[in-house]
Amino acid sequence: MKRTPQDSQKNGVTRRFTRRDTLRGGAAVLAAAAWPTAQATTTIRWWSTQSSPEQMAAYRYQIKTFEEAHPGVKVVFERTSDEGYATQLAAAFAGGNAPNIVTHLPSFAVADYWQAGLVEPIDPVLAAIGKDRFIHGANRIYEFEPGVHAAACIGNTAANMLWLRTDLMAKAGIEQLPGTWDELRSACKKMQGRGIYGAPLPYARNSMTSLVIIGFIHQAGGQVFTPDLDVALVSDEVQAALEFYKSMREFCPVGATSYSWGESLTAFVSGATATGLYSGRVLINTTLQNPRIANHITCTTYPCVSKDVKPWTYNDYPCVFMPVDAPEKELTRKFAAWLFKTDGYIRQVHATPGHVLPVIESVAGDSRYLDNPIIRRYESEVSAMSVAVAESMNLGWESPLHKSNTRAGAVIQSGVLAEMVQRFTLNDEKLRTVLGDTARKIEAIMKN
Repeated sequence: MKRTPQDSQKNGVTRRFTRRDTLRGGAAVLAAAAWPTAQATTTIRWWSTQSSPEQMAAYRYQIKTFEEAHPGVKVVFERTSDEGYATQLAAAFAGGNAPNIVTHLPSFAVADYWQAGLVEPIDPVLAAIGKDRFIHGANRIYEFEPGVHAAACIGNTAANMLWLRTDLMAKAGIEQLPGTWDELRSACKKMQGRGIYGAPLPYARNSMTSLVIIGFIHQAGGQVFTPDLDVALVSDEVQAALEFYKSMREFCPVGATSYSWGESLTAFVSGATATGLYSGRVLINTTLQNPRIANHITCTTYPCVSKDVKPWTYNDYPCVFMPVDAPEKELTRKFAAWLFKTDGYIRQVHATPGHVLPVIESVAGDSRYLDNPIIRRYESEVSAMSVAVAESMNLGWESPLHKSNTRAGAVIQSGVLAEMVQRFTLNDEKLRTVLGDTARKIEAIMKN
């Protein structure tokens, strides 16, 4: 049956976005929805999960120039978060209060909203920007229906790079970057001590733990789904991934049981851990917050179980999309395309150099982009992330052989993968039992 917003709202939204979800997210949405109501002003509401002070400065420039070019228009920025957007958007969709535009959500989340009929096709925006301006393949993951795109990629992130302190490596006599799990464990063991832990891996029931364990599963040579989207968790490879992840607990701070992205990042940047797992945001945060170690950090792709297994880099493909019920569609499309204008786009990617890598080909080679002190200083690290992200994947598309998984967002948000990690690594439950239970829960989500 053809997907329509009406069908989805009747058959999909009520099922997925319950009254409990609405109540849980209502307070946050009401707080975010206090925008000017001047009669003479047309308001465009912009939600994003990315809102560091440096990013906000870039956004203010993009908003200012758009408002100057469109008199009578007011753009209002409203913050959400990586852990909070699902509940806030659920309440907004259910209450008919969706923003005009959302940016920096992962592609797998957009897939779920698209399947529910909540997302407007972005193809007119791609045409306005110029499809040939994007790096080849940048928007392929959003083509959930042939020839129709649900979103446009606003940047790339190599989210699970391994970061290391080269000064601590030298003190420990480690001459090469770890390339296998055994080498990583050995390095963490040698560098741990005197208040410094080996790694800041997460063990909480949240999306970071879910996303990180997906990476470990692939680094073991396994997969969550087969190419035809059958659940593939009960395997020797997935078992090896969880056993290794459990073995790394001894090298992580006590607080890792509650870590999400921010805590994991801070652990490495502050100097509390010898290694890190994160994207290029490490570069600007270290430069600004802990310059003492800024000359002693580098990155590589996260190690695999053996050198016979190809590295698997996680990329959430941060994007821009339009909720289907948002007002002022034509004006919203103009603003979405405005975010890719070269001067403002360079400011946006410069806000966190190396964190959100440019997807506009001309920008990637533009001297104004390259002439940034952090990008110049960490040229080899930015290059390593750019190479890694060129072949990156996520649960919405695990490999070039996989079908697009429009239920990946629902799997992540359910927390079952993070729960799987906790049951085995923290609660010492039997691994095969945990894998079987988790597989059945995911199968139920896929059928829902």
